Amino acid sequence: MKVVLLDEIKGKGGEGDVIEVAQGYAENYLIPKKLAVAATKGNLKQLEERRRNIAKREEVRIATANATKESLEGKSVTVDVKVGEEGVLFGSVTAQLIADAIKDQLGVEIDRKRVELGKPIKLAGTYPVEISLYREIRATVTVMVGTEALEAEEEAAEETEAAEAEAAPAEEATEEAAE
Repeated sequence: MKVVLLDEIKGKGGEGDVIEVAQGYAENYLIPKKLAVAATKGNLKQLEERRRNIAKREEVRIATANATKESLEGKSVTVDVKVGEEGVLFGSVTAQLIADAIKDQLGVEIDRKRVELGKPIKLAGTYPVEISLYREIRATVTVMVGTEALEAEEEAAEETEAAEAEAAPAEEATEEAAE
């Protein structure tokens, strides 16, 4: 069944596109949710009249997505969570937590559905996370998970190494004195 999309549908097309979909998908999902209308002669004629308006909206969406990409690309955010032994998290870091961290730290509002995480993060560390802004426009943000706990562990390890480094010359001096 041919339909005219009234809004962007991920993987199918954007506003004003005429696509072929299964009849059940169109009748049970797209049309009742007002995401599409049947591609009749009258609807196609209306679509031609609306093409200019659709093109203007498309330009605005692309410009907004590119501006958002500029403000996000290469930036990093920190998600502080409780970290147990060996860097394992108590719970996990989800797309919602990442979207909230981006809003709080970078001041950019992102819908959690746009954060392409795949599966939740369950280990402390640094992860590159892609954010789908509009169609093919994507930004990559570095997410640091549980950094306070990691920093504390790193500082403790550095202090231990420093103490061992100070102890080593003292041991050598006592060995030389004994000889």
